[in-house]
Amino acid sequence: MLYPASCKGAGFFCLHVCTNKISLLPFNVIYMKKAAIVLAALLMSSLSFSQSYTPTASNLAERKWFADAKFGLFIHWGPFSIPGSGEWVMNDRNITVKNYTRLMHFFNPTEFNAQQWVAMAKGAGMKYITLITRHHDGFSMWDTKYSDFNIMNSPYHKDIVKMMADECPKQGIKLFLYYSLLDWRRDDYQYWTGRTGQGTGRTVHGKWEDYIQFMKNQLTELLTNYGEIGGIWFDGYWDQTNPEGAADRTPRLDWHLEEIYAHIHKLQPKCLVGNNHHLTPFAGEDFQMFERDLPGENNSGLSFQKPSEQMPLETCETINGSWGFNITDTSYKTHEQLIHYLVKAGGLGANFLLNIGPMPNGEVQPEFKERLAYMGTWLKTYGESIYNTKAGYLRPQAWGCLTQRGNKVFVHVFAKDGAPVTLTGFPYKSIAKAYLLKNGAATKTELNNGTLKLTPAARNTDEPDEVIVLEVNS
Repeated sequence: MLYPASCKGAGFFCLHVCTNKISLLPFNVIYMKKAAIVLAALLMSSLSFSQSYTPTASNLAERKWFADAKFGLFIHWGPFSIPGSGEWVMNDRNITVKNYTRLMHFFNPTEFNAQQWVAMAKGAGMKYITLITRHHDGFSMWDTKYSDFNIMNSPYHKDIVKMMADECPKQGIKLFLYYSLLDWRRDDYQYWTGRTGQGTGRTVHGKWEDYIQFMKNQLTELLTNYGEIGGIWFDGYWDQTNPEGAADRTPRLDWHLEEIYAHIHKLQPKCLVGNNHHLTPFAGEDFQMFERDLPGENNSGLSFQKPSEQMPLETCETINGSWGFNITDTSYKTHEQLIHYLVKAGGLGANFLLNIGPMPNGEVQPEFKERLAYMGTWLKTYGESIYNTKAGYLRPQAWGCLTQRGNKVFVHVFAKDGAPVTLTGFPYKSIAKAYLLKNGAATKTELNNGTLKLTPAARNTDEPDEVIVLEVNS
């Protein structure tokens, strides 16, 4: 997982800093002098982070493209795939840095084919790919100068990010890059105040400023050596906060986010920045993400934040129950579950970032490929009701949901029994035409005093969604 809900806080006292308040939780007396110095430094950084962010015209245009794209592929892959137990295996099994490093020496994905991966995403109807470049285990999937723990020192000895960055534009797919703020490997990551990675054998307390510079150096590589990047997808901020749902989730350290975000936008002004911190978006971010939840819902226990009304939204979810390759996880979602998630995300104005965890050799397991192919086939017929749409005037209901584009309202009916669908508070004066999207067959409608009644035909098919098009007059 990106972040398991079972992860608990580390149970120590800390400094809490945000843009409008600073509070000092109780420390042992012998640490008070050192704490005061840290407090002063964090105060200065908190004041600077309160400054506003004004996106460029190209960035705003990229936001519009992103909001219209609606469907992307998330790829969790790296040496963590080898044990076949998900991407958190280093933390979950308390594998030491020394022992985990051995995975690099037999990570040799000879079956990886960038052309096939990108074609698979395109065939699924996806418009962008978000690729793991460096997960919490600290392994870099590109030719980096700033860490020896990277793909070029593996037997494979080829730059995965470069191959994907070269292939994506050839097929009209935009590339986004996932980058972990959290590191279970490095001594200069402040692991001693973190909530994870406590069992990896580190004893040295390095300099936090060195870690910040390390991240900036790596991000500079990614944003200067690999062409146009659609966005940077940050993760791991939550490692230095209280758990989701806590009254106070201010971080225990200064992440230098304003500095990092400004650096990204300086290198590529249109590059979108998102951060999976499970909080209200910060200044400098360009889209808001939700993990395993539709915007406005909180089934995962991670999503207490309210959806933004000013920026694009995205929700990410897995095909089975795992992000990284898990050899025992066969809890695959059905075609219907995946289509409904895509449609409901669209009904809330959000993108759906659907994850796969390829196998260690670079192959994508057939259960994933088959489901992606199904979604691509479905979108060939129903894509008009997904791409370039905005949220419906009603949130998703038990019967289905609404999306809208121009003067067309798309009514997505999930129920198959032909029961009438009633839309209260219908905001349009009249309906010029009502028909099925798949074949143009007329659909009966009745509009009275702002209440619309639709009577879809009963269907005994495997189709997960009957889409009725309403051409409306304002």
